Amino acid sequence: MRIIGGNLRGLKLADVGAGDTAAHLRPTTDRVRESIFNLLVNGTHGNPIPGARVLDLFAGTGALGLEALSRGAGRVAFVDDGVAARALLRQNIEKARAMGVTDVWRRDATKLGENRGPGFDLIFLDPPYGKGLGEQAIASAMANGWIAPGAMIVWEESSAPPAVTGLERIDQRKYGDTVITLLRPETA
Repeated sequence: MRIIGGNLRGLKLADVGAGDTAAHLRPTTDRVRESIFNLLVNGTHGNPIPGARVLDLFAGTGALGLEALSRGAGRVAFVDDGVAARALLRQNIEKARAMGVTDVWRRDATKLGENRGPGFDLIFLDPPYGKGLGEQAIASAMANGWIAPGAMIVWEESSAPPAVTGLERIDQRKYGDTVITLLRPETA
């Protein structure tokens, strides 16, 4: 796995091999990650990355958040409760020399608790496939002030997620066994 764009382009990330199914590590492939960022940067909805506060839920290796950082995001908060994931994540943050602009939080993404700071502008949601954890995480994020007005949510799953009250679907694409859904908070 490598960073595919921005100022860290070409940076090789810590090797996970085929992933760690016991730890629910299933890295987003370079191809899917490139497609996600093409949708974000070139979509008709405006590029949400420059200067963004990014929340990477079920962060795993951190590849999505680090890719956003490479492309101009201001700060990234990584959330994962897995020991193996956090170890890889810390290695990747060090490789990217991003210690000053990242936070790593050990917590359950489905039970975020109250956000004490401003909401996040760009949220990556890459839960273990087919377990309903994405729905729980997005409900927790919405209920506890983690999502800024006008934020972009990128949800990666094995199938199209159900509609979520309060969010509108902007785009949806299928890449092999992965479905990428872009969502935004509905405007009143």
